[in-house]
Amino acid sequence: MAAEDMSDEEVVMPTKIKIGVCVMEKKVSSAPMEQILQRLQAFGEFEVEHFGDKVILEEPIERWPICDCLIAFHSSGYPLEKAEAYAALRKPFLVNELEPQHLLHDRRKVYERLEMFGIHVPRYALVNREVPYQQLDYFIEEEDFVEIHGMRFWKPFVEKPIDAGGGMKELFRKVGNRSSEFHPEVRRVRREGSYIYEEFMPTGGTDVKVYTVGPEYAHAEARKSPVVDGVVMRNHDGKEVRYPVLLTPAEKQMAREVCIAFRQSVCGFDLLRCEGRSYVCDVNGWSFVKNSHKYYDDAACVLRKMFLDAKAPHLSSAIPPILPWKVNEPVQPTEGLTRQGSGIIGTFGQSEELRCVIAVMRHGDRTPKQKVKLKVTEEKLLNLMLKYNGGRPRAETKLKSAVQLQDLLDATRMLVPRTRPDRESDSEAEGEHGEKLRQVKAVLEEGGHFSGIYRKVQLKPLKWVKVAKSNGEGEEERPVEALMVLKYGGVLTHAGRKQAEELGRYFRNNMYPGEGTGLLRLHSTYRHDLKIYSSDEGRVQMSAAAFAKGLLDLEGQLTPILVSLVSKDSSMLDGLDNASIEMKEAKARLNEIITSSSKTVHTNESPEFSWMVDGAGLPPNAAELLPKLVSLIKKVTEQVRLLAKDENEKLTETSLYDVIPPYDQARALGKTNIDVDRIASGLPCGSEGFLLMYARWKKLERDLYNERKERFDITQIPDVYDSCKYDLLHNAHLNLDGLDELFKVAQALADGVIPNEYGINPSQKLKIGSKIARRLLGKLLIDLRNTREEAISVAELKSNQDNDSSFTKTEKENTDAKPKSLNKNDETRKSFTLSDISMDQDDDDDKETKYRLDPKYANVKTPERHVRTRLYFTSESHIHSLMNVLRYCNMDESLQDEDSLVCYNALERLYRTKELDYMSYIVLRMFENTEVALEDPKRFRIELTFSRGADLSPLEKNDSEAASLHQEHTLPIMGPERLQEIGSCLTLEKMEMMFRPFAMPAEDFPPPATPAGFSGYFSKSVLERLVNLWPFHKHAHSNGK
Repeated sequence: MAAEDMSDEEVVMPTKIKIGVCVMEKKVSSAPMEQILQRLQAFGEFEVEHFGDKVILEEPIERWPICDCLIAFHSSGYPLEKAEAYAALRKPFLVNELEPQHLLHDRRKVYERLEMFGIHVPRYALVNREVPYQQLDYFIEEEDFVEIHGMRFWKPFVEKPIDAGGGMKELFRKVGNRSSEFHPEVRRVRREGSYIYEEFMPTGGTDVKVYTVGPEYAHAEARKSPVVDGVVMRNHDGKEVRYPVLLTPAEKQMAREVCIAFRQSVCGFDLLRCEGRSYVCDVNGWSFVKNSHKYYDDAACVLRKMFLDAKAPHLSSAIPPILPWKVNEPVQPTEGLTRQGSGIIGTFGQSEELRCVIAVMRHGDRTPKQKVKLKVTEEKLLNLMLKYNGGRPRAETKLKSAVQLQDLLDATRMLVPRTRPDRESDSEAEGEHGEKLRQVKAVLEEGGHFSGIYRKVQLKPLKWVKVAKSNGEGEEERPVEALMVLKYGGVLTHAGRKQAEELGRYFRNNMYPGEGTGLLRLHSTYRHDLKIYSSDEGRVQMSAAAFAKGLLDLEGQLTPILVSLVSKDSSMLDGLDNASIEMKEAKARLNEIITSSSKTVHTNESPEFSWMVDGAGLPPNAAELLPKLVSLIKKVTEQVRLLAKDENEKLTETSLYDVIPPYDQARALGKTNIDVDRIASGLPCGSEGFLLMYARWKKLERDLYNERKERFDITQIPDVYDSCKYDLLHNAHLNLDGLDELFKVAQALADGVIPNEYGINPSQKLKIGSKIARRLLGKLLIDLRNTREEAISVAELKSNQDNDSSFTKTEKENTDAKPKSLNKNDETRKSFTLSDISMDQDDDDDKETKYRLDPKYANVKTPERHVRTRLYFTSESHIHSLMNVLRYCNMDESLQDEDSLVCYNALERLYRTKELDYMSYIVLRMFENTEVALEDPKRFRIELTFSRGADLSPLEKNDSEAASLHQEHTLPIMGPERLQEIGSCLTLEKMEMMFRPFAMPAEDFPPPATPAGFSGYFSKSVLERLVNLWPFHKHAHSNGK
C-alpha cells in the first residue's frame, strides 16, 4: 500500500529542477538576486538550494549539495577553482561558465578576448611592470601625453589598473595653467603596477551599462558619467538617476557577442558611444539591474526558459499569460487589435506578421494658450531691450532664460501702478496699459519658478529718435517705443500627463500582437526598433515622455525619459508658415460665410456629399450664436473679476524684490498631480491665480467683439472654446454661473470653425494639409519603405538559405556556405543600404541613437517578430493636416480615377467628428503576408485607424462617472476607429502612390552623417540573425508558435 501511495505521489508531484546557488552570502542577499529567485520559485518548477559561505569555504566539494543547474560566480574571497572542480564532478547546467571567469580579473585578457571576437574596444596600450616602479624604456610621460610602444595618448586619457577588481580608474585631463583645483602640480601617472592606457571617448557625459540575460536579451540604461565632474546624479530617494537607453541593432549584436565570448549568460558590461560607433570598455561578469521590477520579471522568465531547455526540454517554456507572482493584479482588458495577423479590419490569417506601427499624436490636455501685447515707452524696459539685443536700436529681442525673465520681472515690479483692477483710471488707455503690466508681472511670478519653455517675451522696437552720442561725437538712434509680446500658458496639465501615460499603456496592451501583455519582451531583444519624435513645444515633449513611460512601463521621473528618449524635430512637427497665406484666405472666407445674412453659401447644384460644400459643419444659425456668445462671456468675466479683486489686494502686500527660485524642468513642463489643498481652499487649479484667470477671460471678451467697430473676430472662437473646456474640467469647483451654457454655444461654433480653418472645402483642405504635413508625409513613406526593404532583405536571405542544402548540414558547411548566399543577394542589399544611407534621416545612427530610450519589457507570443515603431508627437494643426491628406488625396489631378484611402462610411464619420481633441491620433500599421510572393503587391498591407482623442461626453453629463472624472480633472481617451472597410486590403504600393504627390521627396531630406564602416541600419550579421529568427510559414508544421 505504502509503495502504491509513493507511486501515486510521484505521478502527482513531478520532481522539481534543483537550482544550486553557489555564491557568497553577501551577493545572495542583494535585492535583485532575492527578487529574481523568488520569481523563479513562484513558477513552481524549481527548488532553490543556497550553499552558504560555510559550505563553500570549508566543506569538500563531495559534500556540497547536488543540483541540476548551478548559479556560481566569482566575488572577493570566492574559491573559483573549487567551484570549477565541483562543476567537473557533478556536471550541472551552468548559467555562467566558471573557467572564463578567470579572464574577467585581468583587463588585458578581457580586451584580448573582445578583439578576438571582433568587438570594438577603445584604442589602448599596456604597461606591464614585473615589480613596482620598474623603469620601462617603451614608456614615456610628458606634460600633455604618455607614449607607450610608440603609441601616443594625448590628455585627456584614462588609466586603468590591469586587475579588474582592484584600484581606481583615473582620468588625466589637460590643464591649461598647469594646475588644477584638485592637485597643485600637474598629476603624474601611477608607476607602482601594471596599467592600461586608453583614449578618453567624448560620450556626451553619459555611460551606458548593458545587462544581458542570455544572448538574446539585453537591458541597457545610462548614468551620467562621474568622469565628467565626479558628481553622481541622485534622485530624491538618494538613488543614482538612470536614463533609459535604446540599443541599436549593432549594439544588441555586441551584447550577444560579449555573452558568447565570455560564456557568461548573465553579464554586465560598459558601452561607450562616440561619434556614431560603440565600444565595449569593461566587462564585469555576473550583474543584475537594480530597482527595476520589469527587469526582474524578464530575468526570471529568461532564466526559467534556460533551465527548462537544459533539463526538461519536454516541458513547455512558453510564458504563462499571467505571471504567477501577478495573479492577484487586475488584468488590463485587451481588444481585437492584438491577435497575430488580425487587425480591427478583419483577420488575414496566421501568415500575417506585424512589421511596423506608426502613430501621429496630438499632445495631452493643456492650460489655455495666452498672449499679451502692449506698447511700452518706459525707459527701464527700452534699456532692457538694448541690453539683450547687443545695443542695436532696431533689432528685436527675445527673453527666455531665467536671468532675462528675472530682469524683466524686476523692471515690471517697479512700473506696475498701485491701483486695483476695478478702479476707474483717468483714461481708459492708461488703465488698460496698467492692467496689462500687472498681468505681465503676474505671469512672470506664476508658479514660483521660471521656465523659458512656456513663457517667452518679445520686444520689437517701433519708434526711434536721434540723440547726441554720450561722447559728444555725432548722433545715434535710440528706440522710444516698443511692442512687448508675452506668450505663456499652453502647459501640459496633470491630466494631460495622465492621459498620455494611459494611452501609452493602452498601446502596449493593444497595438502589438501577443496575448495579454502585448509588448513584453519584444524590446530588450533584437526585435523592437523604436524612435520617438516631438515638436519643440514643452507640452508636446512631455506628452511624448509620459506616453513612453506608459508604453514601456518605465519607472521614475519624466525628465530623464525626455532627455534620453525624445528627439525633437521642429521642421517636421512644428509651424504653419508654409500654409499661412492659404489659412488666412480660409479664415476670411469663413468670416464671410458666418457673418453674411445668407448663413451658408451653397453652390448652384446641390453637392453629392454633405462635406463638399464650403464651410461644411458650421451651425446654420452661426450669426445668431455670436452675440449670445459675447453676452455669456461677459457674465463669466464679471464673476472672475470679483474673485480677482480680493486676490489683488492680498498681492500688493508682498515685497517688490522677491527673487523667483530657479525652475525644475519637470515641474515647469507639466504639473504632476492635482493640488488638492489649493482646490479645497477655493483657488483655481494649477498655478493660475484669479488675476490671471480674469486677464484670460477679459482678453477674450475684448478680442471677440470690438464694440467701437461693432465687429466680431471669429478667429477667437477656438480660444473661447478652449478656455470654457479648461474651466469646466479643472475649475468646476468655482461654480461659475453660465459656464455650462457658454460651453455649449462655444462648442457649436468651434465645431464648425476649427475644421474650416484648415480649408473651407476638401480641395483647399488638401492644399493646406499637404503644405503643413509635407515633411511628415515624406518621413512616413521613408519609415514604410525602410521596413519593407529590411523585410525583403531578410526574406531573400532566408530563401537563399533554404535553396542551399548545405545550410542544413554541419556547422562547418554552414559557415562556408554563408558568403555564397550573401554574394548572390549583394546587388539587392547594395541598393537597400544605399537608400538607407541616402534617404533615411530616421535611422541616422550616429546622431539619433546617442542616449535613447530603452524599452523595458516585451513578451510577444512569437518571439521571432521584428517590429519597427515610429511615434510622432505634434499639435492639432498637423493632425488635421494629415487627416485631410488621408481622406482627400484622391482629389489631386494626378489621382482623379483613384478611390479615397478612407472608405465612405469613415468619411461620413469624420465629417461628424468635428474635433480632434487632446491625445487624438492616427495609426498606420503595416503587416507582411509571408505566404505571398515577394513581388506581389499584397505582400504588404496597411491598416489605418484613428481616435478622436479625449472624450468630452462626461462634461455634458451629470452621472456618477462624470463626477469621478471631474474629481480627477481627466477625460478618458476614445478607442481607435476604422478608416477602411472590414476585409479591404490597402497595399503599401497604393498608399505610396496616393501619398507621393504631397510628400517631401526622400532625396530632399538631409542625408545622415553615416559613421565610417556603417553599411545601413542592420549589418549583415544582424540580418542573418533575423533570418534565423523570423517565422516563415511555408513550413507551418515546423513553426507551430
